[in-house]
Amino acid sequence: MQIYRIPFKAMASTCEVVIADTDEQAMFAKAQEAIAEVRRIEVKYSRYRPDSIVSRINTQAGGDAVVCDEETVALFDYAQALHQASDGLFDITAGILRQAWDFKSQRVPAADELQALCQRIGWAKVERTSNKLRLPQAGMEIDFGGFGKEYAADRAAAVLEAAGVTHGYVNLGGDIRVLGPKPDGQAWVMGIQDPRQQDKIAASIPLTSGALATSGDYERYFEAGGQRYCHILNPHTGMPVRHWRSISVLAPLTALAGSCTTIGMLKEADALTYLQQTGLRFLAIDQQGIVHTQAAA
Repeated sequence: MQIYRIPFKAMASTCEVVIADTDEQAMFAKAQEAIAEVRRIEVKYSRYRPDSIVSRINTQAGGDAVVCDEETVALFDYAQALHQASDGLFDITAGILRQAWDFKSQRVPAADELQALCQRIGWAKVERTSNKLRLPQAGMEIDFGGFGKEYAADRAAAVLEAAGVTHGYVNLGGDIRVLGPKPDGQAWVMGIQDPRQQDKIAASIPLTSGALATSGDYERYFEAGGQRYCHILNPHTGMPVRHWRSISVLAPLTALAGSCTTIGMLKEADALTYLQQTGLRFLAIDQQGIVHTQAAA
């Protein structure tokens, strides 16, 4: 049985499907099915595409409700659960803050600019019936960027599982879902990037199943006046988080792992308490470079 690696680009990330198989042609067909599923989700939920369900909802803000299919309703249910679990910090209406934070121009927005945007944020404001969603305020937006890539990793893994893959993994820009060990039973070893040295690994994690995701202040950021400003933004203040360099979580599903890392970053000083309560394995690196870990409960 040979290990094959199929690289591809999706969701503005470098991605890879890794499969161990005895038949190269069959393996390639399975990999293409998984990649097609990632692309389907990207097309359906990308805020950059005018024909996506997300763009349709955002365009209708302040107007009519939009009818949503079963998959989209399930994602809204998940967004609601995350909002509750994070005391309102994980909020899929907070994406409008990117209008103030342009990481290319490296400009720190004024307080009144952030305050004006924060007034258009709030999952609690969103009006939902069984299969309809309405943004009541013009200028409001939703954005699945907080867990869309992780959801796609899980969906791609489900496609591979259905095709009979038992050895391999899906890696979407560092959001990883493992389908089973190497053919010899050994674990795949996943590296967690050092948040301050791009070419270094902070830790190596052996995985035979489950998922690994990482959030950090090094993915998109700029420095001004001796302060690092990263892309993870508090929806209550509009300001970037500052407490952690990175947080990695191991979980059964990539969506769960990724959501926990993001909530941990947003919880800042309260992150360890939150992460310990999840019962999941985690590795968190604070601003002094000290590593905090928890084995599985």
